[in-house]
Amino acid sequence: MNFELTDEQRMLQDTLRRMLASSQGSAWQPLAEQGVFAALFSEQYGGLGGSGFDIAVVFEELGRAATIDPVLDSALLCGWLIAEVASETHSELLADIVSGEVQLAFAHTEPASRYALSHVETTIEQRAQQQVLNGQKSVVVNARCAGYLLVSARDEAADDRNCIALYLVPANCSGISMYYYEMSGGGQAAEVTFENVAVSSADCLSADALPAIESAVAAAVVAQCADTLGAMETVMSMTTDYLGTRQQFGRPLATFQALSHRVADMLIELEQARSAVILAAGHLDADPVTRDLHGSAAKNLVGRVGQLIAEESIQLHGGIGMTDEYQLGKYARRIIMADHRFGDIDYHLERFIELGKTPGDF
Repeated sequence: MNFELTDEQRMLQDTLRRMLASSQGSAWQPLAEQGVFAALFSEQYGGLGGSGFDIAVVFEELGRAATIDPVLDSALLCGWLIAEVASETHSELLADIVSGEVQLAFAHTEPASRYALSHVETTIEQRAQQQVLNGQKSVVVNARCAGYLLVSARDEAADDRNCIALYLVPANCSGISMYYYEMSGGGQAAEVTFENVAVSSADCLSADALPAIESAVAAAVVAQCADTLGAMETVMSMTTDYLGTRQQFGRPLATFQALSHRVADMLIELEQARSAVILAAGHLDADPVTRDLHGSAAKNLVGRVGQLIAEESIQLHGGIGMTDEYQLGKYARRIIMADHRFGDIDYHLERFIELGKTPGDF
């Protein structure tokens, strides 16, 4: 496996870094115009990349700049689901996702599901001449701005009760209610309730979408890990710069051996996390067991390292690290809250152990 970035990936990395460094507010439109979303998909779906390394390059830079645009949830997660399960009739929607003209939200997590992808209690039932959706979804990121919701549900009339269907539902449908809130790590989410929401068979993208959901979430795990890696790199840069300029007893803090040792430990852990992200990205197209095993290893390690770096960086900064005016707090919240997306460190440790019992190509 070649871990080196291609010339195209280096160009993408440099372009993204310069663009995000100068952007003010939302970067959604500039990202779309630069073809960044196209890098998340293969040529088969109208993209320009789609490999694990392409995804990691994009999201490492987004994390480095603490971008709050819903690239992960709308472009990557929903885009991959559309690409995996949609028919040719939805190719136009996928093109709109790649171009950034439409935003979506993935309504899958439920109040009692924790991180289990197969736990879905939302139902689709046949009533009279129409099908109706009923249920509740939690932490639906980007629901406020989404034109469509990708909704997972179980068909009450299906022979196989374990099958999870996936529906494409306009966000303004009658019967959908949303409670919006800000997320601690940045961005917005909503609690979404479906009460007799009328849908048709044409809205059903797949009657058995669980494998596609698992594949899309695996890509999202790599993206989230890369995003957190980029945020940690910024935090380390801020911390080393601060220690080099802040003086105590007439000399910079960086000259104190105890503080230097703490920074060295943080840098070692950061490089360990980088290696885990590279491995996860390189195995994104492997068989599901190998793919998920590397994904869980990376998510667990990045979560633990992220907590260490966030806490240590604030301690090394002192009181200024706790203020809202200083950017460190924003990055620290982003890093800590990232651990709770797509499974926390405990969940992925347990998952790694279970997957390790399954014969695979690890």
